[in-house]
This record gives sequence, structure tokens and C-alpha cells, in this order.
Amino acid sequence: MKVTVLAGGVGGARFLLGVREYVSSVSTAESDIETVPASEPSSASIPARKPARIPTSDDVADANETSTRVPESRASQPTAIVNVGDDTWMHDLRLCPDLDSCMYTLGGGIDEHRGWGRQDETWSLKAELAAYGAKPDWFGLGDRDTATHLIRSQMLRAGYRLSDITEALSKRWSPGVRLLPVTDDRSETYVVVTHPTDGDKQAIHFQEWWVRYRAQIETHDFVHIGADEAAPAPGVLDSIRDADIVLIAPSNPIVSIAPILAIPGVRGALRTTNAPVVGISPIIGNAPLRGMADVCLRVAGSEVSSQGVAEYYGARESTGILDGWLSHPGDTVSVPGIAALETPIMMTNPSITAEMVASACKLVGVQP
Repeated sequence: MKVTVLAGGVGGARFLLGVREYVSSVSTAESDIETVPASEPSSASIPARKPARIPTSDDVADANETSTRVPESRASQPTAIVNVGDDTWMHDLRLCPDLDSCMYTLGGGIDEHRGWGRQDETWSLKAELAAYGAKPDWFGLGDRDTATHLIRSQMLRAGYRLSDITEALSKRWSPGVRLLPVTDDRSETYVVVTHPTDGDKQAIHFQEWWVRYRAQIETHDFVHIGADEAAPAPGVLDSIRDADIVLIAPSNPIVSIAPILAIPGVRGALRTTNAPVVGISPIIGNAPLRGMADVCLRVAGSEVSSQGVAEYYGARESTGILDGWLSHPGDTVSVPGIAALETPIMMTNPSITAEMVASACKLVGVQP
């Protein structure tokens, strides 16, 4: 079963745990009914697995010419198209927060309490940078996390695409999900604010707005710098076109999903795929499951409710992207052209989240 998910960071990563569990259970059920060969090959005939290797600059030409065809070993894995709007350079290192949150969460290395960064993180680098007076001082780099940023930055400078780098980094973590940045090109979210220091209206990077100011300054708009000139990363459009179902994770619709939709070709692919597109509400009642989606929705002029987010995405039979929508019990949604279902959407654990995925499939008639 081919499942493709559009996802942001923390919420998207936790949703992917359930997607992975659901797809794994479906694959197991399918294998149980297949004919078992009369004899199995001996263990001696199975080649030993080679250790993962981070490519070097000598491999860059071959990597950038690699076919977008998905290897058979990954064909049964779900695919996640991940937001890169949060990405930025910090201390000469390239940070990809949402990709890393997905990778660490799926690989068992996430700090579960915070929902981002590495488990058992230490902060010596942050303290040393502060001692030198290095700026910005409002963003801390964890010691373990920095190793990921170092490898990524080295590979970018060697000429690798972000999608190739993400695949290489993921080999360490074995996420069980094919992680694709929506684009290999620069596309960053900036926020138009009334700056607190001088009162002028200006655009600041999303990270400064989110981390430094905690989204608590006067905000006017969100813009996607570079999106118009960006192209979907290899495999992105194919994964939407070839999917049995496309899911919109319960990520922030304005700063996690909208930057994905801003990349030319992605919205069109969602509107023309034969797969049904089902979203999961990031709002229960009038509050977000996590984060500051309420602030973002108000800035975008949308109602802070499951109904408001469904209307923001819109029905595919009109000019939007949705065929189906899951909301929490009591959050009734009615949008012409969108099949709606009320079902528990608290991602308490992967098994419960997998049940959400099953409900999404059932809603639009997708058989595992």
C-alpha cells in the first residue's frame, strides 16, 4: 500500500509513527496470505548487509544523476514530503528542523519531552558560543544535534542535493519512512511583523519569530522566500501521483503545510492525483494540539477551529486539495465536497494514531 504524507515537524513526526505502524500492519497482513515457498534459502545465501556510508564529494556527480525510481526495498514504506520553510543557516551550519524532527522521532533518538532535538542532549557548544558573544544568542545548538548539521553542511558544500543528504543521514536512523524534503532549493518562511525595537514593519526569518519572539509580536503575514523559483525534489510529485492515499498530517497549516503547497507543482499534483487526499485536523475545539497554530491561523484570516482549517485547505472538487477530513468528536465540520468524520485524533501513541490512518482510509474507500 502506497501512503504519502505531507508533514511538518513535531506533530507531523508523531503522526508518521502511526502511519508507519499502519502500513507495517497492512504489509504483514498481505504477506500472511501470500504463498510460502516450499523451501527457504539458507542463511549462507543471504549477503551480509554492508555498513551505511556517508558519501564523499567523489560520489556527487553520480548522486545527482541518480534515478528517482524508488528501490524495491523502500517500495512498501510510506513517504513523507517534509516542510523546509523552517530551514536556515546558523553559525555557518544548515539547519533543517522539520526533517530532523521526523528523522529523530522515527529513529528513536528524539527528546520526547520537548518533541524536538536529541535525546540526552548536552549544551557545551551553546555555552562556548555564548562565552565568545556569538550571535544570534537566542538559538541554541545541542552538541549531539550539531553532528547532523555538520554532516549536512559538508555535503551541501560538496554539491549534494538536500534530498540525497537526507537519504544518507537517514541510513543511520532506519526511520522506516522515506523522508523527502519538498524541494532541494532554498525556500524559507519569513514573517512580516511590526518589529519591537523600532516599530517598523519588516520581514524576519520564521526561526526568529518562533524562537526569539515566541510568536508574541504584532504579525501581519507569512511569505515564502524562494518558493516561486524552487522545484519539487526528486520523487515528490511521483509519490503524490502514485499513492493509494495522500494524508495531510495534523501539522500547522500555515507554517508547515502551506510552505509545501507553495512549491510549484505540488498543489497541482494534489489536485490531479487519482489518490484521495485526506487531512487530519490540528485543532481540537478552538485550540491547537501543539504549538501556535492558533496565532498563525488568525494572521491568515482563518477561524481557529477544525472547520476553519478544512475551509482553509478547501475541497478538491472546487479549488482546494481535500477529499476527506478527520476532526475530533464534537468538532462537526461541514464543507461541500469534503467527506468529514469525527474520530479521536489525539496522538497518544502510535497504535492509536494508526487507527486514525485506518479511519482516513475507510472514509474515502481505500482498501488496504
